[in-house]
Amino acid sequence: MKALAIAAGIVFWTLVLGTAVLVFFPGGNAGEPVAVLQVEPAPPAAAPATAPMAPPPHGDTRGVDLPPGFAVTGPAQPQAPLLAPPDQGTEMVPVTPGQLTPPPQAPGPEGSLPQAPDRHGEAPPTESQAAAGGETQQAALGGVESPSMPADAPPEAAAEVDETGAVTLAAVPVPALVEESQYGPLPKVAADGRRPAEVYARPSRYAQAAGGPARVAVLVGGLGVPGAPDGDVIKGLPPPVSIAYGAYGRRLQEWVTKARADGHEVLLAIPLEPNNYPNEDPGPHTLLTTLPPEDNIKRLHWLMSRYTGYVGVTNHMGAKFEATQSALQPVLEELKRRGLIYVDDGGAEGSAAGQVAGALGLDYAVAQVRLEAKSAAELATALAQLEATAKERGTAIGVAKAEPATVKQIGEWASSLEGKGLVLVPVSAAVRAQRQS
Repeated sequence: MKALAIAAGIVFWTLVLGTAVLVFFPGGNAGEPVAVLQVEPAPPAAAPATAPMAPPPHGDTRGVDLPPGFAVTGPAQPQAPLLAPPDQGTEMVPVTPGQLTPPPQAPGPEGSLPQAPDRHGEAPPTESQAAAGGETQQAALGGVESPSMPADAPPEAAAEVDETGAVTLAAVPVPALVEESQYGPLPKVAADGRRPAEVYARPSRYAQAAGGPARVAVLVGGLGVPGAPDGDVIKGLPPPVSIAYGAYGRRLQEWVTKARADGHEVLLAIPLEPNNYPNEDPGPHTLLTTLPPEDNIKRLHWLMSRYTGYVGVTNHMGAKFEATQSALQPVLEELKRRGLIYVDDGGAEGSAAGQVAGALGLDYAVAQVRLEAKSAAELATALAQLEATAKERGTAIGVAKAEPATVKQIGEWASSLEGKGLVLVPVSAAVRAQRQS
C-alpha cells in the first residue's frame, strides 16, 4: 500500500507539472497553446495627397505587428524658430535649422543709435536699393566683387583727364574701400594701401605742387543738411567744383552718385557743435565737446555710413568743437585711419584743426575765402579775393553755399580763369598741392 501511494503521488504531481508547462511554456511542436494573444497592426495614417510619407527614421519596422492605436515614428523634428528682425514690428520670419540668420539692421540715432529715421532722416530704401545694398555688404564681407561693384578707375586716367570737362570717376562703392558696420558702410583703407581720398577723387595733373598755373578750388556745400535745397540746384556748376553733402535728407546716395557722374568729387559735411548750441543746432548726431570720445566716434560712424564715395570730410558749423582740441583730436585720428582728408571751412576762429592735423599727418586744408554774399557784386569781390590769394600762395580754396544765383555766377566766373592764368581744380587736388608745397 505504501509503495502504491507513493507511485500515485508521483503520477499526480507529474500530471500537474506537465499541465503547467503546457499552459505557460508551449513548445513549437507541442500542439496549440492554451491561450492565444492576437496582436493587430496599427492602421496607416492617411497622408495628404501632396506630401509623400516619410520613411521611418530609426530602423525598419516591416514585419512588426503593433497593438492597435500605436505606430513606430522617429523623434519629433525640431520646429524652425521664428525670428523677428529688429525694428520690423511683429512680423515673423521662419529660419530653418542651420540657416544663417539675416544680419541685423543698422542701429539708428538715439541711445544705441536705432535705425528709425529722425526728422531729417532718409526714407526707407526701395527694393532695388536694398538689393544693391545687400550686394555691397556681401562683396565687402566676403572679399568677392559683386557684378554691380565696379572695379577701381585705372591709375593712368589722371594723365589723360580733361581738367575743365566731365570725366569718368570711379563708380561707388569700391568694395575694397568698404567696411560694414552696425550703422552701415564705412570708408576704409584697402588692403593694398589705396585710400578713399585718392580712389574717389577727381583726377587732376595739377595736384602736384611743382610748376603750372595758380590753382583755385571751390567747395559748394549746404546740401544734405536741415533746410537744404534739392540736389538739382548744382546743375550748371563746372565739373572741377567739389560738392559737400551732409548726412540728412532723402536719396542722399542717389544725389552723390549723380554728382560724381557729372564729374564732381564729393565730401561729407559732419555737424560739429557751434558756440551757441543748442540754440543753433546743426542737426541730429552733432559731435559735442561734452560727450566722451567713444560716443563722438559712434556718432561719426553713423554720419559716415549715410552714403559712400566721398574723398573726405568737412565741418558743418562747429566753432566750439574745432576750438576744443581734446574733442577734435580723436575725430581727426579716425579720419586719418580711414584714409580721408579734412577740409576746414574757415568759419571758426581759434580752430585747432590745423595744429592737430599737422601733428597726425592728416591731409588737411583750410578754406581761405568764404564765398558768401548778399549780392552779385559782393560775390564778385569774394571771387576776386580768391584769385588774388591763389596767385599769392599758389593754391586757394573758397567755400560757397548751394543757391541758384551763386551757382550761376560761379559757373560764369570759372570760364574766365584760363585767361587770367589760373586753373580750377577739385578740392582734393588743392589739399595735395598744399601738402607738397
